[in-house]
Amino acid sequence: MRRIENFRSIIDKYKVVFFDAFGVIKNYSGLVPGIEKTFAYLESEKKEYYIVTNDASRSPVQLAESYHKMGLPAITQDRIVSSGMLTKEYLDLKVQDGIVAYLGTLDSAHYIERSGLHTLPMSEVNESNFDKVSALIFLDDEGFNWCDDLNKAVNLMRKKTIPAIVANTDRAYPLSATNVSIAIGGIAAMVESVVGKQFIRFGKPDSQMFMFAYDLIREYRQISKSEIVMVGDTLNTDILGGNKFGLDTVLVLTGNTLEKDVETRITASGIMPTYICESAVVDLSGLDF
Repeated sequence: MRRIENFRSIIDKYKVVFFDAFGVIKNYSGLVPGIEKTFAYLESEKKEYYIVTNDASRSPVQLAESYHKMGLPAITQDRIVSSGMLTKEYLDLKVQDGIVAYLGTLDSAHYIERSGLHTLPMSEVNESNFDKVSALIFLDDEGFNWCDDLNKAVNLMRKKTIPAIVANTDRAYPLSATNVSIAIGGIAAMVESVVGKQFIRFGKPDSQMFMFAYDLIREYRQISKSEIVMVGDTLNTDILGGNKFGLDTVLVLTGNTLEKDVETRITASGIMPTYICESAVVDLSGLDF
């Protein structure tokens, strides 16, 4: 584990960079200041990069558009690998018919609608269609009535033996410098503990996220894991997931892990990044840009 001052010296060693989104590229107030320099440098050096995110709240097209509106046009939909993509893949392979009920927004339902199944928000599940529900998907923490729809989800899982899929394993996310909000992963964990069943999870730190991105690259070029680096702000998702998949990892201190806590958290968790860097912002001083 090494402390590195300039993020550029890290990415110069690799051919492909995987970035987490929240806490690395953006935060609760917008883009991380200066992050556009990093993507300008990556483009100039012809290095590949992907956003490997647990965000299943919107489609890759919508996520890319959100970056464009913030002033970062370099991130296009083909650069985004979301845990929602793995959920879609699972449904395509394992759920052939029936209703797929979901907790989340209409935008988040994009992933399951593309599977050709009949999708229904949890609020619209009732006695007339209850028996036809063949899966329950936890997509996003918004877009539903927490009291009524969560109680309905609990009783659905108690009464039916169907897969429950958590498309975003994050349990909380920052709302500001001092406050967090419960994420859909936290909601799913609560429901899981109530019904006493084990849910299927997609997202970091699960290695499937990294394998999915790795396979996308290997469809058109040869690449080894030693040529990829994962950049994240959270030890138990980004860094643990990258480590488990055999990638070098960079912990940045612009999100969930703060400078004052970093040594304590690493010691307590035993999760060791390859590098620690203040941010993922490239210092372009001395370069002709």
